[in-house]
Amino acid sequence: MTNELKDHVVLVTGGSRGIGLGIARAMADGGARVAVIGRNEERARSAADSLPGEGHGGFGCDVADPDQVKEAVPAVQDELGGVTVLVNNAGIARDNILLRLGDDDWDEVMAVNLKGAFNMTRAVTRAMMKRRDGVIINVSSVVGLTGNPGQSNYAASKAGLIGFTKSVARELASRNIRCNAIAPGYIETDMTGALDEKQTEALQERIPLGRLGTPEDIAGVARFLAGPAARYITGQVLTVDGGMVI
Repeated sequence: MTNELKDHVVLVTGGSRGIGLGIARAMADGGARVAVIGRNEERARSAADSLPGEGHGGFGCDVADPDQVKEAVPAVQDELGGVTVLVNNAGIARDNILLRLGDDDWDEVMAVNLKGAFNMTRAVTRAMMKRRDGVIINVSSVVGLTGNPGQSNYAASKAGLIGFTKSVARELASRNIRCNAIAPGYIETDMTGALDEKQTEALQERIPLGRLGTPEDIAGVARFLAGPAARYITGQVLTVDGGMVI
């Protein structure tokens, strides 16, 4: 455990499992106090209790609901202190081909993946601006760069997140607030765990490094972006995909 993130309060949405939990652990290992946000408060608190170090907390919140966000962020600030690093990781998928994609499938994915990031960023930005310091990290996806059959809603939300990242980076740079995105490739999570052996092998053949990524592969990049070594990086998209989109 190191201390490059000592005195930081890191809020991670979708932090109770998968990539989000990996990021939360990496931030805690860096010395930060971590607020784990999840729809299920009990699961979020359990995840926070599992993190290394002390001073963490779990909070229930649907990031797509502005009213819940307006309650959750002050609760985090009251318990842990002002948020210095926001990681917008919460996301869902409702995959289907375009002609079979329902209105709800489109709206729900946009609400969580894109509007959720907007809701959370807006909620923490005012305090960051007053301090003239802050970091925002948005977890996008390689499909936001390349597109993917059967994922027009998901790809659109993740591409939108990249545009949002670049706009926020330009808007807040004068207040010393950095905003970057990470675009993961195929990562070992519950989603990829549902694939059979043949499907997994087919995916690996598309990846030059020959394997799926792990949550830790993404978490290390997030921790770097949150820390002092990345102080001159903003508005960028770091693709962590084993070489898929070279």
